[in-house]
Amino acid sequence: MTPSDPRLRDLLGRALSPGDTPLASLIGFPCDQGVTRNNGRAGAADSPAAIRQRLGRLTPDAEAPEAFRHVVERTADHGDVEITGDLERDQEQLAEQIAPLLAGDGMVIVLGGGHETTYGHFLGYVHAGIPVSIVNWDAHCDVRECADGLGTSGTPFRQAFVHPSGIAQRYAVAGLQPHAVAASHLAFVRSHGEAVWRQDVTRATILNLYATPRTAIMASFDLDAVDRAHAPGVSAPNSAGLSVDLWLEAAYRAGSSPNVRSADVVELNPRVDRDGQTEALAALTVWCLLKGVSDRLAGAGRPPTTAT
Repeated sequence: MTPSDPRLRDLLGRALSPGDTPLASLIGFPCDQGVTRNNGRAGAADSPAAIRQRLGRLTPDAEAPEAFRHVVERTADHGDVEITGDLERDQEQLAEQIAPLLAGDGMVIVLGGGHETTYGHFLGYVHAGIPVSIVNWDAHCDVRECADGLGTSGTPFRQAFVHPSGIAQRYAVAGLQPHAVAASHLAFVRSHGEAVWRQDVTRATILNLYATPRTAIMASFDLDAVDRAHAPGVSAPNSAGLSVDLWLEAAYRAGSSPNVRSADVVELNPRVDRDGQTEALAALTVWCLLKGVSDRLAGAGRPPTTAT
């Protein structure tokens, strides 16, 4: 590491000692079985490694380097869930590994994987016994019914709300496209919370979605919510998606909100990316989550330049 030009790969977790409670935790779920079950493009299984590599090249926030560095040096990378090919078992493994982290005070960031990642993420709250509300940034509702009892990347939020635990309290999905949403799915969402069309997403919307629930919040960031000009490397590219500035604002505000306990970043597909463009956006999304944690702990509440 060059002292005058530190990178996140050199700083990650370096101030943690055995037994310390991390301020944030990373864990990968390198799985796209739910995507292929949903007839999507395979490749999201490669994304945790791609996100880590690109994230490691980034620097701490130049305007508040010490506060950001304090968080990164106390961020633990727990590696990847060992994928067996049995999706339901792999989701349980993710849940088992993150449940103790959710019960702590630090932010948990899950690196997907397809959107089936999020059901395993949700099951972590079930294992921890923590009621949770969900905020999903997505072009789709992802509340399809399971076929023959098997979940896909299109079913995680219905699975959460029909789970017998009753842990799921409220669902909000923002960034929806009317040409990509079935009326029955929209009705399901509205019966459990709120649906926000892409054209209605503003900075005020973002703040309100994180402030409304009175439970812990898990946030899900599906990169296909972003316009394909900026996020071509996803399972289902979006021709009229969110702008990058609103997307990064949503990530920053998730990190800075005291209500948000965890987040996942899903649906990056490095195999079909263009010049690492979507990979870079996924890494910057994680950077903004960490920046939000940094400002929350420092009491700054100031969004990064990239998200203004």
